[in-house]
Amino acid sequence: MRTRRLAPALGLLLTVGLVTAPDAGAAPTKVPVAIGYGGAVVSDTIESTQAGIDILKKGGTAADAAVAVAATLGVTDPYVAGLGGGGYFVHYDARSRKVSTIDGRETTPQAGSPTMFVDPATGQPHAFPTAVTSGLGVGVPGMLATWERALDRWGRFSLRDNLKPAINVAERGFTVDATFREQTRQNATRFAQFGATAELFLPGGRLPVVGSTLRNPDLADTYREIARHGTDAFYGGDIGDDVVAAVQEPPVAPGATIDPLPGLMTIDDLAGYRTIDRRPTHVSYRGYDVYGMAPSSSGGITVGESLNILERYRLSGMDRVQALHHYLEASRLAFADRGRYIGDSDYVDVPQRELLSDRFAKQRACEIDPDAAAPGAVPPGDVTAGGQCAPDTAATPGGSQGFHTNHFVVSDRWGNVVSYTNTIEQLGGSGIVVPGRGFLLNNELTDFNFAPTQGDAPDPNLAEPGKRPRSSMSPTIVLKHGKPFLAVGSPGGATIITTVLQILVNRIDLGMSLPDAIAAPRASQRNAATTQVEPAFLALPEADGLAALGHSFAIRDTSPLDPTIKISPDIGVASGLEFTKHGKVIAAGEPVRRGGSAAAVVHPAR
Repeated sequence: MRTRRLAPALGLLLTVGLVTAPDAGAAPTKVPVAIGYGGAVVSDTIESTQAGIDILKKGGTAADAAVAVAATLGVTDPYVAGLGGGGYFVHYDARSRKVSTIDGRETTPQAGSPTMFVDPATGQPHAFPTAVTSGLGVGVPGMLATWERALDRWGRFSLRDNLKPAINVAERGFTVDATFREQTRQNATRFAQFGATAELFLPGGRLPVVGSTLRNPDLADTYREIARHGTDAFYGGDIGDDVVAAVQEPPVAPGATIDPLPGLMTIDDLAGYRTIDRRPTHVSYRGYDVYGMAPSSSGGITVGESLNILERYRLSGMDRVQALHHYLEASRLAFADRGRYIGDSDYVDVPQRELLSDRFAKQRACEIDPDAAAPGAVPPGDVTAGGQCAPDTAATPGGSQGFHTNHFVVSDRWGNVVSYTNTIEQLGGSGIVVPGRGFLLNNELTDFNFAPTQGDAPDPNLAEPGKRPRSSMSPTIVLKHGKPFLAVGSPGGATIITTVLQILVNRIDLGMSLPDAIAAPRASQRNAATTQVEPAFLALPEADGLAALGHSFAIRDTSPLDPTIKISPDIGVASGLEFTKHGKVIAAGEPVRRGGSAAAVVHPAR
């Protein structure tokens, strides 16, 4: 990570990203913004967006289309999506005007424990890269169960019907673009360690060629088996047996140079997996109702607390340096509280009501000094302090978390909306493709803290049997007078929270259009001495003003698994929908980050 004191301010001003788009070779051109009627989709790939649009045109609901999109992403965006992962599904029902959520986060096997990532030979936590590329970091996948639950509640079509587009794409293949090749390059050393992974993603032992076609017949057959036999084929059947075998004895290739840690998952863990219908988080902000994901995700609470703090100030009336300063400091405070209080609420007493209360926001807001940035990590607030501006505990760091995920949004002709973030954690997950099945396994359990991080206070994010690791995924739906105004989300690990928050501030407070709010360069303050930024901040005129207030910034451009591997310094890959008059929707994604987004509507506006 490169650090620079005079890095520029948060990119709330710029309306375009300045990262160079890769040469997409023979891949068709993505369109990042579409405007029209009858339903919309924004996702990472052209094929997945088209799958959703096709389902919508056939009369499917937003939930039906979301399943088709997610399944197709498992083919065309396999390093961040697929059957081996999990996620969070936020849904707005137009008939009831109600927002609901499904927690499809991966769970810890029953044999797991708070010390499962401690090396018994040394008594010290395993190195993060060691835990990632292993069976030990694999959580019980919740992806398929989420699809089933969503269709049970809001779908019109069967799972079999909604898997058809993904099966077709897996059979005929998709065109490799420069982004896919680059993501493969970043993982080539890891992928070469596992036979099935190398066979699928490193054809002939080489990186895939831009413009070539990558087919995945094993995944097509896996989807067909699920279509025929239902989700039991995965949660206890033959597919599940293959998953467990790959976790317990990672299938290394001949000549592999690593001896990956074995995992703890059993077939009973798979058979016992359940999604959870959770009540969404909710805050009111400037007359809008903002709904997000409750724990096990920290996203809804941390975004909500940040907004509550910022509502104490009129950002639109401030000069830009002060607006940016308050944005950064509010995020810093909310992240301090995230680390102290938030974990899986089935295992941890999360004070959600207090964290999202106006009284607590007032207490935290009074700690923002308009004349100076905090010099580093700040203490968490005291939720029992009754609004007193008096932190009373030591600042403590959070745990490690990957930053490669995917987010997409869908709406249908009836006005139903889905905001869905799903992931297999690190780019490429654990690196383990299940032999004969065509999908990568996650490394989600490395989202737990490997050892206590909160000093004398309890750590809410240590592993336990059946527990879900704390996530930052923040799929969000914003209502105005009970009707959808925005649906938004992003990948990016802990930067997801700040990306969603920044987009909301850009759109609601600073008056940007949704496409501009998404494209603007980003900064992410997560209760640290430095704020992670994109390189485009170096050009902003507010840099001197923020530096004078004590802000310093850093660029992350190396892999967390191998610092010798250069990666893109982008923060997030957001997608969003904005709903305007007479049923018109603006579907907006990234113009350039991670190769750009694919946006489409059923009936384009003329």
